[in-house]
Amino acid sequence: MMRVTMASDDIAQLADALSKTHVGDGELSYKGLGLKLDNAESAEQLARDIKQYQGLRALRLEGNTLGVEAAQAIAKALENKDMLQRCYWSDMFTGRLRSEIPPALRSMGSAVMGAGARLTELDLSDNAFGPDGVKGIEQLLKSPSCHTLRELKLNNCGMGIGGGKILAEALIECHRQSSSLGAPLRLRVFIAGRNRLENEGASALAKAFQLLGSLEEIHMPQNGINYSGVMALASAIRHNPELRVLNLNDNTFTKKGSLAMAQALRHLRNIQVINFGDCLVRSEGAVALAAVLREGLPILKELNLSFGEITEAAALVVAQAVADKADMEKLDLNGNCLGEEGCEALREAMENMNKGDLLESLSDDEGDEDDEDDSGNDDDDDDDDDDDVSDDCNEENEEGSEITKENGITTNGNSPVSPNSPAEITSFLSCPSAEQLLQLGELRTDLQQEVDASEPQKAADVILKIGSLYSEDPETKTAVLDTIDAMLKKLLSGSTLQSYCFLSTLLVMMGLLKGEGKTKKALLVPGQLLCLEHAVQQEYFPKHDASLLHIFLSRNGGVLKSCGSARERLSSALERRCQD
Repeated sequence: MMRVTMASDDIAQLADALSKTHVGDGELSYKGLGLKLDNAESAEQLARDIKQYQGLRALRLEGNTLGVEAAQAIAKALENKDMLQRCYWSDMFTGRLRSEIPPALRSMGSAVMGAGARLTELDLSDNAFGPDGVKGIEQLLKSPSCHTLRELKLNNCGMGIGGGKILAEALIECHRQSSSLGAPLRLRVFIAGRNRLENEGASALAKAFQLLGSLEEIHMPQNGINYSGVMALASAIRHNPELRVLNLNDNTFTKKGSLAMAQALRHLRNIQVINFGDCLVRSEGAVALAAVLREGLPILKELNLSFGEITEAAALVVAQAVADKADMEKLDLNGNCLGEEGCEALREAMENMNKGDLLESLSDDEGDEDDEDDSGNDDDDDDDDDDDVSDDCNEENEEGSEITKENGITTNGNSPVSPNSPAEITSFLSCPSAEQLLQLGELRTDLQQEVDASEPQKAADVILKIGSLYSEDPETKTAVLDTIDAMLKKLLSGSTLQSYCFLSTLLVMMGLLKGEGKTKKALLVPGQLLCLEHAVQQEYFPKHDASLLHIFLSRNGGVLKSCGSARERLSSALERRCQD
């Protein structure tokens, strides 16, 4: 077999590059030297340096390119490096055939395992090795060498769905084996952006995350994940109470994903950075996240909701929600649908709260939506984003059902009347009239059982039906208002997230908020607005809920022009309530 030799100028170039090697603090670094190591001879000096380095704890090889033989030579030098903890091996195979990468990784991984090293950090980002590359590190990830792993970085590796599944199983097995030894894997940082994991890959990893329970940072931007994958991840992050950074930028949440994520965030008290930019959170999702901001996330520093098709009113609700966040440093709402006046209103609102310096630039705002689009209905809903799920937006996947059941909110459409309802209640709700309402007598108290914050769409529908019966007839007026009071007192007595979800659904049905899915706009009459005018003045109606209604009414009140003076009366009542 012919031995490949290196030209003298190549040797000189390599020697010059190696002379720039950084050595110190247990770290040997060849970072960014641009070495092209094709065979064992080309890697001879580097391998010798590694072998001779006593107490090696960190090896940086990023920014070079290794062939299979060179990797094997380096692996040989690693065979006795039992103190190795950190492997910075990103961007290590530029220009290599994909088929070369798995055997190269296997040889280096085997050396680490054979040495008995205990890794704390493994960075293989920017290697574009695909699912086969994940197979190349599978055994390493399952081995005792990774029982101590704290940071795993696989950004931009082209893992795909298959690679995501393999990775998830490897982490689960590592956790199982390490737990059996009494020291379970406690991975803190997971980075896997730009990998086309999609829903299946994300859902597989979510199972691993839920099992781990130790994550402090999750970075999974630009992975083609839409709502079903987001819901799976939301279900998992609830079990990671120390989570500080959550970056899902450039995936697709839509309403169901946003709501699931909002519910999950209620469980977390240590979140400092949330990046949901370019995630199609939209206005309903933004309102749900604003609710969580009001009642939780006490040490949040950064919130990115840019490029999410969020309208002016929803953006203002978010802005109000950060008012009492003492640690807040950055709010990014750029690239949404505020319009010039909306941008100015948002800036003014932030300035009035002495938080103007928190607001990022709004230079890429998309402009406010056309009136004809603001119909309270969006046929291009989240179901169109995923070919693998049903077109019925009322269906929930398994992970999503777990979240909505636990947190008390569903995204289902109108539910039938409660199965145990008296026949009179069933008859009334199927075709409500003032005469029937009065005839119910004491049974009117049973109407409270027909509404629950866990079913916001059904609750909003019932409220609007009863509100439509309002009249100035004293007996009817009293019956309607008493019933509305009892129902709203129940609906608004839960968490802020529940009340915001109910109110945002109500706003969609009133045409004041553009919604998703199959929510139908109600035919509005003045009586419904007069019932709300009465309700917002009652003690049971929280001020922040009144503020939510006021913001949307003041921005989109033209939709209610058919209701005449009732609109003005409601607006005045809301303004007074917000100033109390």
